[in-house]
Formats: sequence, C-alpha cells, structure tokens
Amino acid sequence: MENKLKIKLSIADRVYPLTIAASQEEGLRKAAKKIEAMIKQFEQSYAVRDKQDVLAMCALQFAAQVEQKAIDKDANQTALEDKLKALDELLKAQLSS
Repeated sequence: MENKLKIKLSIADRVYPLTIAASQEEGLRKAAKKIEAMIKQFEQSYAVRDKQDVLAMCALQFAAQVEQKAIDKDANQTALEDKLKALDELLKAQLSS
C-alpha cells in the first residue's frame, strides 16, 4: 500500500488540507499552481469581484481543454485509421499482383 501524505493546497485564498497518495503530490501541486495563475489572469483581464465567478471560469477553461483534447484525439485516430486502411489496400494490391 502506498504511503499517504497530508498536504495543504492554497487555491483562491483558501487552504485545502488533503490526504493523498505520494504519487499524486506533484500533479496536484502543479494543478493548484495552474489554477492560481489562471485566477490571476482572469482577475487582471476582467472586472470580476467574486472568487466564485473566477473559479467557475477556471473550471470552464479546464473542462474545455479536456474536451478539445478528446476531440483532437478522435480526429487524429480517424485520420490514422484512414491512412492504415489506404496502406493496407496498397499492400493487398501489390501482393495480389
């Protein structure tokens, strides 16, 4: 069983104590830093007073990135399958000659 760590992450001026697997620490700390950077960016770019609004925009941004990566992955997968099918047809044509 993996060791559990107790860490504290600060997001939007609040501290969140977490008990996590040691292997999760780096990813969580990087995610918290990205959220903090995004919060600063939204606060500087827009006249937002409520932290909840800023956090909602951060959540939307991250969710949109995840969805776009899934869309891009599907498109790449389809293109790869098409290329493999074309290559397979070429090989079949050459082997049957």
